[in-house]
Amino acid sequence: MDDIPPLSPAILTVAPNGARKTRQDHPMLPISPSELADEAEACLKEGAAMIHLHVRDDQQGHTLDVTKYREAITAIRDKIGDGLVIQATTEAVGIYSPQQQMDMVLELKPDAASLAIKELVPNGEELRAKDFFDEMRALKIMPQFILYSPEDLQRFEKLTAEGVISFTNPFLILVLGRYSANQQSHPHDLIPFLTYMKSERNWAVCAFGPLEHAAASAALAMGGHVRVGFENNMFLKTGVRARRNADLIRQVREAAEAIGRPIASADDLRRMFSE
Repeated sequence: MDDIPPLSPAILTVAPNGARKTRQDHPMLPISPSELADEAEACLKEGAAMIHLHVRDDQQGHTLDVTKYREAITAIRDKIGDGLVIQATTEAVGIYSPQQQMDMVLELKPDAASLAIKELVPNGEELRAKDFFDEMRALKIMPQFILYSPEDLQRFEKLTAEGVISFTNPFLILVLGRYSANQQSHPHDLIPFLTYMKSERNWAVCAFGPLEHAAASAALAMGGHVRVGFENNMFLKTGVRARRNADLIRQVREAAEAIGRPIASADDLRRMFSE
């Protein structure tokens, strides 16, 4: 037993609102800076290490506006200091070009940014993407690469081998069920990804629908990390609608604790992915 290495700390990320949902979907969907700050505080208390941040324009539509991001980030920092890593989304939602996504990150200089390989590195744009990733490294912005399919994972590894992606310890997030009927995820959606996953990779999952918690629990048991929240699912494992995002973080914290995994803090996360 003494030769068995300890289980790595589990990184819990909250995705509290997403790009498309509104208060019609849930009255506690946080949208304003103050609401995002309150949710960040509640999720930190339940074990979150990172918040995946979307901001909205004045009509509550998706935006990558740097001023809106700064307002939200300031509100969160005023509330909880550096208690959470703040990850800005670069999601295009059919509105933004790869260049606009990259420009936002380089102007905002967030703690971290989520980056969809499919969106940011279309075929033929590898050199532009390489310049962007190199600038992110220089600015010490933590990337998380979004992969929607095993094919995305294979392309990620190809881009890494070619030097387009030069991060030495990239953090991956595997989106389960993106292309399934009605975006309903299942824990077995993880298996095709792991078939191609290098053993040294750090990865997390996010999942859609009523089996979000089951998929997250499977990932935790297999050494992965998780992202949960109203962006993808609003229901507890019992089928009851969650009161707020923090309830979903509590569920996955309890699952991690049940299998003996410690819970990572924001400082743990920063140390894991510092270069």
